[in-house]
Amino acid sequence: METLRHIVLFVHLIGFAILFGAWAVQAFGGKREFTRLMSIGMTIAAVAGLALAAPWGLPEGMEMNYAKIGTKLVVLLAIGALLGIGAGKQRKTGTVPPAMFWLVGILTAVNAGIAAIWR
Repeated sequence: METLRHIVLFVHLIGFAILFGAWAVQAFGGKREFTRLMSIGMTIAAVAGLALAAPWGLPEGMEMNYAKIGTKLVVLLAIGALLGIGAGKQRKTGTVPPAMFWLVGILTAVNAGIAAIWR
């Protein structure tokens, strides 16, 4: 069971890498727009993250940190909302507001930081 949990963690990290990588390409490539790949990465990270939040496959004596899980979920929902609203604005006007675009990258990095630093 622990092996399956590690596989789900790996998929979660891949989802984060897809989201942040697609954002970084847009941020430093010049266009600064939301892409479908960002939404796909966020969805993969969200589904795998929710699977990781279930208390299965944990080593004996280890407990879940529900405050950390809740914080990461709130940040993920904010990223999803920004991607959704930004994609809608992008369809209507052809551009994404710069603050919204940069906030997606910042929140994605913050979510990774929470995962790595908060124990």
